[in-house]
Amino acid sequence: MSGATLMPGTPGLDLPKLRAWLDREIPGLHGEMQVRRIGAGQSNPTFFIDFDNRGLVLRKQPPGELLPSAHAVDREYRIQRALGQAGVPVPTMLAYCDDRTVIGTPFYLMDRLTGRVLPDYALPEVPAVERRAYLLAMAETLAQLHAVDWNALGLGDYGRPGNFFERQVARWTRQWQASKLGDNAHIDRLIDWLPRHLPGDDTTTIAHGDYRLGNLMFHPTEPRVIAVLDWELSTLGHPLADAAFSAMAWHMLPHEFHGVRGLDLAAEGLPSQAEYLAHYQRCSGRAAPVTPFHLVFSMFRFAVILEGVAARAQAGNAASDDAGQVGALAASFARQAVELL
Repeated sequence: MSGATLMPGTPGLDLPKLRAWLDREIPGLHGEMQVRRIGAGQSNPTFFIDFDNRGLVLRKQPPGELLPSAHAVDREYRIQRALGQAGVPVPTMLAYCDDRTVIGTPFYLMDRLTGRVLPDYALPEVPAVERRAYLLAMAETLAQLHAVDWNALGLGDYGRPGNFFERQVARWTRQWQASKLGDNAHIDRLIDWLPRHLPGDDTTTIAHGDYRLGNLMFHPTEPRVIAVLDWELSTLGHPLADAAFSAMAWHMLPHEFHGVRGLDLAAEGLPSQAEYLAHYQRCSGRAAPVTPFHLVFSMFRFAVILEGVAARAQAGNAASDDAGQVGALAASFARQAVELL
């Protein structure tokens, strides 16, 4: 076993213990281990683990006290292992560890992929003539996920089929009460409006829960999704919750999680929200369209998630240094949701 290096700016891990665990679980690793934090995500901290002969990715729970059911990395590992067998583009799962003595929290390990993560819906890194294809590929991959037979994969206990929106509105209302840092009249209005406008459709599929452009990895040069990432919020749920969540960017400004509101979509080579959602509907074969309810629910839910980020920042348990700033966007998402009413 060789040494280990923590790259500058990376939060501390017990490298000797981690290296010893990896050598037991993943035979054949050669050379010094280099560990580097990936990005500044707000959920489960993620790291590149590089060796001379192999690249791995480690994803773990954040430290400190967590909200009930949050940051369940065991569920992330389970769902990705199952979906990989069904042909959904996900990273290859390698090992799961629930022994907190290794690095302080449960974690799992996956193979490192080579590709591009493009979080900005305006796709400035992509030629304008190609941008439409990237966003339509996003819709196609979501339809592929929603077509998976979750019972056949042994995922019948991964969530509760039926009454999804009723249960979710109640859940995120409770989460708001548990994590809010102050009152918000817009959130209060949404908490009142949503239960009174629940749709009757009770379709159940695997739902990613955080399906947005920044959680996809594309082929290095092609408009093709090679991996759907960040399964922390996945469950059995309603497919239109995912579809609406993935389309929120059309309601948000560029500085609000890379939205495209206010841009000249045609000039930028971008589809409209209606075109994007119609493509998802065609690919999925679903008759029911995304409605304002689905969009309002998605914005409400994301506002509550962002408030939780802010609460973790205040408690000193944030996954990245800008968590307080990100959490402040909760008010913006709540305001945009009320505008849709």
